[in-house]
Amino acid sequence: MLFPRTNIEHKLKKLREKEFDPSSWKAQIHQIFKEDHKHEERILQNLDTKSKVVDNSFDFDQLETHRIYHIDQIKKICIDYRLRFLDSKYFKGKLPSKAISSIKGLEKKHKTELKGFKIIAPSKLFKLENADDPLLFAPIGNDYFYLIEKWGNDLHPFRKIMMWFFKSFENLLFLTFLVSLLLTFMVPNGLFSKTNDTSTFIMVFLFMFKSVAAVVIFYGFALGKNFNTAIWNSKYFNA
Repeated sequence: MLFPRTNIEHKLKKLREKEFDPSSWKAQIHQIFKEDHKHEERILQNLDTKSKVVDNSFDFDQLETHRIYHIDQIKKICIDYRLRFLDSKYFKGKLPSKAISSIKGLEKKHKTELKGFKIIAPSKLFKLENADDPLLFAPIGNDYFYLIEKWGNDLHPFRKIMMWFFKSFENLLFLTFLVSLLLTFMVPNGLFSKTNDTSTFIMVFLFMFKSVAAVVIFYGFALGKNFNTAIWNSKYFNA
């Protein structure tokens, strides 16, 4: 054969030795990993520290517009789906490696250290003080936040409908009314009276309504539950 076969390993080695000093290659690699480890530790520390930072020094020319959200938009989604928007310090779920990588990439791209991280997630994923789809944000300023990463599973398709009843007192009262009406229709004829007239139906309904309302009130007070509008940005379990 006139032309020898190309050894890719040798080509790769020559390229490496052209770009880096072969005698200190191992030390250079060690230093790169050491710096990367320190960078990751700093990010994890910032994620686990409550910060009063309200903005970060982003390079606005490099921001992706579709990742920028206003606090009012975040608040509405949290209320509709009964989610919380809290400091990453309170997040008890495990942050995936891609979230850390996204932060590292952003810090390198924007040449800044990011702080003041916030997360949107259901209450059960936060370590709440006593008084299924996380999104990680960093503040930009003027009540705007930049979406860094999303992980986990999407929310149940009917979560918004199910949580609608807990948005306000009026919504909960409507749910109590519906449940009471359903239970009233389920009462067998003649159980409370020999006659099945309108007055009997109303009496049974009022009895059911009081019973259901009592259970709802007890459940709410006993477990410290509150409406979506009150808990979306509260760090307290019984807010």
